[in-house]
Amino acid sequence: MAMMLDESEASDAELIGRAKGGDRGAFGKLLERHYDFVYRAAYRWCGKKADAEDIAQEVCVRLGKAIRDYRGGGAFTTWLYSVTMNAARDMMRNTTRENVKTEAYGAYSMISGEASAETEDPTEALWAAVRQLPDKQRDAVLLVYGEGLSHAAAAEAMAISETTVSWHIHEAKKRLKTLMRSAGEV
Repeated sequence: MAMMLDESEASDAELIGRAKGGDRGAFGKLLERHYDFVYRAAYRWCGKKADAEDIAQEVCVRLGKAIRDYRGGGAFTTWLYSVTMNAARDMMRNTTRENVKTEAYGAYSMISGEASAETEDPTEALWAAVRQLPDKQRDAVLLVYGEGLSHAAAAEAMAISETTVSWHIHEAKKRLKTLMRSAGEV
């Protein structure tokens, strides 16, 4: 009973120290105390409830190992925010990879005649707008966003400077906003 009172009244620093030593109760109390903070940070980052819940759960899993690396130099919530943002970025990268695979399959299906070309897919509408861009802008967008190359790698592929690739991307984004608005997609 004294242990329960101790955990509920313990400071974060005490709970962290005990959690690092393997105290599951202290670790659980620390998670309980900060779960809402993690969820709110994740939700602000992604804007979707289900994704925020997934990110928060991933942070809880990661925290089991990561707590041992916490040095205590700053506020625990600052460090926890960093862990949360890393989990959110990892989820975004994984989602992006899966979307690229899905889009590639959709394009293959359309080419091979397995899917209708008249789908109302916003992604396809975006890529159709990309195909309307001037050559250099289109190439920069396709290399960076379609192929996942860095600006440096795209610059090498296009035989231009990295700054020029960045400028083409910037200009393409402005044109795409206009194209998508006129198509009624934005």
